[in-house]
Amino acid sequence: MKIFITGTDTNVGKTIISSWLCLHTGYGYFKPIQTGSILGRDSCTVHQLTGMHVYKEAFLFKAPLSPHLAASMESSQIDINKIELPKVNDLIIEGAGGILVPINKNILMVDLIKQFGIPVILVARSTLGTINHTLLSLEALRARNIDVLGIILNGPYHQDNLQTIEFYGKTEVLASIPKIEHITQKYLIGIPLTAALQTIFKLCI
Repeated sequence: MKIFITGTDTNVGKTIISSWLCLHTGYGYFKPIQTGSILGRDSCTVHQLTGMHVYKEAFLFKAPLSPHLAASMESSQIDINKIELPKVNDLIIEGAGGILVPINKNILMVDLIKQFGIPVILVARSTLGTINHTLLSLEALRARNIDVLGIILNGPYHQDNLQTIEFYGKTEVLASIPKIEHITQKYLIGIPLTAALQTIFKLCI
């Protein structure tokens, strides 16, 4: 199956979570829109951490800005109709920024997710402020009838935030990943997939 990894915000941990999932499932990786390439490409990070196959970005921009601004700085504009998903079954697709980040004057990231028509895992911070951001993100996804498989929390374990998000968000927290100071393949291998994620990816439990 194909799964879209989106987040409540930028730098929320989507690339690390994508790497972790690819490493444990053998899935390939595709980031349709990459900004901030002057600082590095997420596809390179995923490949270095996992060794799994990564697919070339459909749009690549230098500036570490939202897609619509990064594109305009290069006198370009993103046409999501030119983004083709790789013709493979097992694929992790990572978005850029949060759900409502603009892609162009008329299109938001959530519109691209809707066009793909594939289910979503939402990555959120575990710390203060996450409840509001996560619930708002869930509302935006559900308002467009996008299938949400669940949430992965990234950061120090916080039981109350986890339970509150599950209760008010009417969804499941699929995993809570601890804050990672030094990210290595060995470290990611050492964090096993939860039973909930193994079920989603149809792995043997």
